[in-house]
Amino acid sequence: MNKRNISLIIVGLFLGAAFGGLVGELLGNFLPDGVVKDFFLTDFGFDLGGWAGNELGVIILDLKVITLKFGLAIRINFMSMIGFATAYYFLRYFR
Repeated sequence: MNKRNISLIIVGLFLGAAFGGLVGELLGNFLPDGVVKDFFLTDFGFDLGGWAGNELGVIILDLKVITLKFGLAIRINFMSMIGFATAYYFLRYFR
């Protein structure tokens, strides 16, 4: 049986979710105001700085010589979940 590289799987799932999120944002902007538009534009956000208690969304590490800023923010909407599921299906189907 042929094993796949884990980086290919992660990149494929990420691209599927990103493409789905982009389609959801574009579709939501073309729809008229109402429940359907709210459904496509509602997202759930996650940021790394929120866990650290920083309102800027980044973690700041000040070493006095150099300052490092780390940040990660993810927004997931309905279409990004559909894109993720579609990418998962294609990765499973095309072995």
